[in-house]
Amino acid sequence: MKVRTFALVIPAFTSLLVAACSAGEATDASEDEASSRYAGLKEGSDAACAVRRLANEATVKMLDGDVGLDARAANNVASFRAGNDGKLGTHDDNWFSSLAKLDVVPWIGPAAWKKLKAFSKSHPEYACGVVPVQLLAFNDFHGNLKPPAGSSGRIATGPLPTDVVEAGGAEFFATHIKTLKAANPNTLIVAAGDIIGATPLMSALFHDEPSIESMNALGLDVATVGNHEFDEGTDELLRMQSGGCHPVDGCQDGDGFEGARFRYLSANVVRDNTGQTVFPAYTVKSFRGARVAFIGVTLEGTPLVTSPAGVVGLQFKDEAATINALVPEIRAQGIEAIVVLIHEGGATTGLYNDCVGISGPLFDIVNNLDPAIDAIVAGHTNQAHICDVGGKLVTSAASFGRLVSAIDLQIDEKTGHVGIMKGRNVIATRDVAKDVDQTTIIAKYDALSAPLANRLVGTITGDLLKLPNAAGESSMGDAIADAQLAATRASGGAVAAFMNIGGVRGDLVAAQSSGGEAVGAVTYGEAFTVQPFGNTLMTITLTGDQLHTMLEQQWQMAGTLEKAAMLQVSEGFTYTWDSSKPIGSRVDPLSITINGQVVALTATYRVTVNAFLADGGDGFKVLKSGTDRVAGGLDLDALLAWMAMRAPLTPAAAARITRL
Repeated sequence: MKVRTFALVIPAFTSLLVAACSAGEATDASEDEASSRYAGLKEGSDAACAVRRLANEATVKMLDGDVGLDARAANNVASFRAGNDGKLGTHDDNWFSSLAKLDVVPWIGPAAWKKLKAFSKSHPEYACGVVPVQLLAFNDFHGNLKPPAGSSGRIATGPLPTDVVEAGGAEFFATHIKTLKAANPNTLIVAAGDIIGATPLMSALFHDEPSIESMNALGLDVATVGNHEFDEGTDELLRMQSGGCHPVDGCQDGDGFEGARFRYLSANVVRDNTGQTVFPAYTVKSFRGARVAFIGVTLEGTPLVTSPAGVVGLQFKDEAATINALVPEIRAQGIEAIVVLIHEGGATTGLYNDCVGISGPLFDIVNNLDPAIDAIVAGHTNQAHICDVGGKLVTSAASFGRLVSAIDLQIDEKTGHVGIMKGRNVIATRDVAKDVDQTTIIAKYDALSAPLANRLVGTITGDLLKLPNAAGESSMGDAIADAQLAATRASGGAVAAFMNIGGVRGDLVAAQSSGGEAVGAVTYGEAFTVQPFGNTLMTITLTGDQLHTMLEQQWQMAGTLEKAAMLQVSEGFTYTWDSSKPIGSRVDPLSITINGQVVALTATYRVTVNAFLADGGDGFKVLKSGTDRVAGGLDLDALLAWMAMRAPLTPAAAARITRL
């Protein structure tokens, strides 16, 4: 944020007069000269802090009528604070971080300094102190307005399988947020990305407008952009911020779309053609005399996990380098409290408020950050933790609105520094009253989407779960891979199919009844939640050696996160991997079989993956080398056809992948 000079707030013909009359910046004179210029005030003193608070907070009417400033001085103070757009409460607001900055405002002279000093001294409410600021943070909401089902809707509270709490759902999440907010008027609600994208049918059917409306009703203030925000491309993401009807489908709900009332940030996503960021790099929020800067950064690896069409023309820069480069600019404004909202994560092995067994890229980034950074709100890997890493508070709140990270910062108004800093994760339990605003939004879109969402598409005899076992295999992933093989066996000649675990977005729970259906019945809306991306199936030819390379690439993006990119495999495909071996040598080629036959490294095989994987998504670069590409139908259509053909579908035993 650049501070405007007085020449921008007054007519040009008066600038020379003001320059001649102004005493100039404090740095151009001795301390004694500066203090005499400011009616005896000294930078850094309690009295100076009180005067700055008065100048920063008082209305024009108060400065003019109560303080007794010249009307021109009062108006110029307000004009400076409002920034270039002339409006308070927007991203370009200015702040009097020093006496010197106030001194260059036109018509602030000796008389004005005396009046400001006298008024602040006689009004103790402007005295500076320690301001308790509360941040309520979350991440990876993914449009889960309704309570998420199965394991996606639980938080583990202990070591036993029965130590779980049902959590999530916008109606309950909002109630917890509002209860926490009521405890401290100095509260901001912030998010670390993936608010939208990969959403259930209720939101996806309307291009995620319902999710944005839900966040507006929640009172979200600031969010960084996650990788899934780019699922429908940059222009659509900009529409989410600014509003307007969809360019193709219009406003399907029958009314307009105002866009996000909260501010999206992304410091490290820039346009190829201009080098400019798509969204602001940071924003500053004020509480009395305390200010906090929020830097937003997006997953650097977004192009690896997002459809190429969604990120065309964009560069995703290194997170730590981007953050550190902004620190001097922020501190030059007198801001010492800095919070990073980052859509990147790591892994932990503890419970939701623990910091046990940390690993992964998030913590590598944190260890490389400037010491000036105070707190980091993270996401992406759907982990839950409250960590102290080198004196920095690092939080993450799982996903789907199941947790809220309540972060308390004690900020000294005089110095700007954060003193005491602590955080805790609060479970968004479902035993509280439903938030009326969220209920209204859900009821509206539920009615609009119900005819499609509640259509029965199949039955299951048991739960199909996305949570993988120790080998990296899940029953839901197996079913999807089987469905894709069945859909392309005849049309593409496929002998095996592979599904990225990150694309398995939910469970199918036999006992769940989202639309009043019987036990074991599956609705279109439930199936859509599992497969929301609308990916086209691609059947390609790979050699046996390339298949082996593909399996080894499961760990290349993961680092120490062993299961981050595990592929789900279709029936008849088996292999064994050894977790003790180094990355790149974990799979024994002789263990790879198709229908009981060992894969020959020089032979060729027809295999099916989704278009995202076929383009090298999730780091599977070898799949881009696949030849003789034949496009099939959509992934969701394949799953629906498989379920109809196999009704009732019985979950397969997860025994296709073996781990040593």
